[in-house]
Order: sequence, then C-alpha cells, then structure tokens
Amino acid sequence: MPRALIVIDVQNDFCPGGALAVPDGDAVVAPINAMMDGFDAVILTQDWHPAGHSSFASTHGAAAYSLTTMPYGEQVLWPDHCIQGSPGAAFHPALRTDGDLILRKGFRPGIDSYSAFFENDRTTPTGLDGYLRTRGLSDLVLVGLATDFCVNYSALDAARLGYRVSLALTACRGIDLDGSLAAAETAMRDAGVQFV
Repeated sequence: MPRALIVIDVQNDFCPGGALAVPDGDAVVAPINAMMDGFDAVILTQDWHPAGHSSFASTHGAAAYSLTTMPYGEQVLWPDHCIQGSPGAAFHPALRTDGDLILRKGFRPGIDSYSAFFENDRTTPTGLDGYLRTRGLSDLVLVGLATDFCVNYSALDAARLGYRVSLALTACRGIDLDGSLAAAETAMRDAGVQFV
C-alpha cells in the first residue's frame, strides 16, 4: 500500500527561539529527515499567514493565548507567527525539504488553518485530500509540530476522510496548553489513529 509522510509545520517560529516555540520542537528534525526515504511520497505543510491575520492576538489588541469567537467557532489568539516570507515562516534550516509537495495553509486573512486538509471552518479544503487521492496514497504517517494542534487536527481530518493514519510520536512535539496534549491523544486514539 503506497505510504505518504506528512510533515506538519516544522518551521522556525515553532522551534526554540521562535515566536510560538513548541518546547523541544527542533528535536523532530533529525528523526523526520531519517524517515523520509522510506515513503512513496513526502508532503510538507507550511503555516503561511499574512501580517495582521485574524488569529493573531495583536490584531485584536488581546492577550496571547486568550480565546475569541470567530464565525467558525472558538479561536485561540496566538502571538504573531509564520508571517509570509519572514524568517520565522521558513522551514527549520536542518530539515530536508526535498519532498514531493509543499502545501501552504493559513493564508486566508479571516480564518485560521490548523489541519493540513481543511481550514478551521472544517469545510474549506486545502487541496491535500485531492492530491493524495490522485496519487493513490491512502496510508499516512504524520509527524511534526505541534502534536496537540496542527498534527492533531490533520490526523483527525485524515481519519474522517478514510485514510489509514499513524502518528510517529518520536517525531512530534506538543504545546500542551491547559491539558491539550492529553485531550488530543485521546481524540486521535478514539478516531482510530495508530501511535507508532
């Protein structure tokens, strides 16, 4: 069965020293690089926000990590991060980027995008599902940042879309905002996501 490695948001802003650093985030780079040659396809996602994005706390004059309500539901307001073309939006310099596809998400100013498959309204597609289906890729292994946000949302959407989904935990790191990591792991297990 053809397998794809989905590398989620291994970008400078999510690594130590970045605007929205995931603890130990750069530790995922070496294991991801080592895994890449074992797959039929490698897809890398890249958070790609315009300046003044609606998910930024600064846009609302609010505190970082506070909550607001968007037309699509509750939204965490983040520090400004992964602004298009900025050093923070670039992939970690040690990450291999010689994959088959780089998919940018979160570029629509009015809606955030955690999942590699859908914007946060859960209906606007990123195009990844169509790409994988036309390539005949149905077995997915997810890695990257952060386990409890973008990796979690991507895994749940992939399972909902009928893919066989695994998470390589050694190549993921989480933020763990108020217990979000445990909640995400439970949700993924309940959706049939395998942990390897």
